[in-house]
Amino acid sequence: TNLDEFAMGSSTEHSAYKTSANPWDLNCVPGGSSGGSAAAVAARLCPLSLGSDTGGSIRQPAALCGIVGFKPTYGRNSRFGLVAFGSSLDQIGPFATSVADAALLQAVIGKHCDRDSTSIPSPAQPLNAKIGQSVKGMKVGVPYRLIEDLAEEPRANFNAALEKLQELGMELVEVDLDILKHSVAVYYILANAEASTNLARFDGVRYGVRNPDAKTLDDVYECSKHDGFGEEVKRRIMMGTFVLSAGYQDAYYKKAQKVRTLFIQSYAAAFKACDVVATPVSPFTAWKLGAIKDPLQMYLADIYTISANLAGIPAISVPSGFSPDGLPIGLQLSGPQLGDDTVFQVAHAFEQATGYTSEIPPSFK
Repeated sequence: TNLDEFAMGSSTEHSAYKTSANPWDLNCVPGGSSGGSAAAVAARLCPLSLGSDTGGSIRQPAALCGIVGFKPTYGRNSRFGLVAFGSSLDQIGPFATSVADAALLQAVIGKHCDRDSTSIPSPAQPLNAKIGQSVKGMKVGVPYRLIEDLAEEPRANFNAALEKLQELGMELVEVDLDILKHSVAVYYILANAEASTNLARFDGVRYGVRNPDAKTLDDVYECSKHDGFGEEVKRRIMMGTFVLSAGYQDAYYKKAQKVRTLFIQSYAAAFKACDVVATPVSPFTAWKLGAIKDPLQMYLADIYTISANLAGIPAISVPSGFSPDGLPIGLQLSGPQLGDDTVFQVAHAFEQATGYTSEIPPSFK
């Protein structure tokens, strides 16, 4: 399925081929980077699909397309065969029309892999084992200050989702995750630094496009990378090369790694007080194709999803309703490391109480 080039994007508009459309409104984006996978499942062209998630590339398109998308604990699914973007952030995960289907696919693919050095041991019990169990008495952490700038419509949807979780017998507790307001800045330092290293192999000699008009070795490198990478990929490679360059590595890259450690510690502290953390998936619904020209504004589409990748924790997007203009909205539930089964448990209970996953785009019924 279609995706943003090298999984770098939030709308699938940066595909090396063509732009995908959102099944709920063909004039809108499906999200990204794995927008084609999400659109295919939302349109019921297939029951399941896979995507890669480096900063929200499964959960954000799942939310914008009204389906379920899951990013597992880092190392849970093998990355063998995946073209690396950010090696410490990348994870493969499932798209599905229901939480149970996503959990079933995850249970199948979530095995230890000898070909991935970051692969963790297989779980003792299937990750879908808690599906259907009661969530009564469990606690949901809500980082209220982190979402205080959320617009009125997504805030109303999020509040309604919290009320539904309370109706299921869950208790809401406030958690302090204020430091995550720096997640976009930290992510675009670390992810782009890793991308500049990973994509250096596509030099026209060993891998990638090779310009036939190149006369010297320098020409091969320069022309091949110019022809082989799109504008967004070039932008991120340049950013990554900058933060790793002499004089800037200490000021940016190493400092970002320290803040990433603080993210991990903040989540660990939060999960001592709750079983899952609830946030919106995206601050806005699907936008019109071509509507966002500023790449910095585009990056903000992943503001609530990025931190799960930086902390290596599992997170899921489950449909939570629709905007007044009929576009899907998603709820994100995150769990502690290795708490994938608990995330599925709570998401399934919410899904069963709301029924939004059964909705099909009118054009594809």
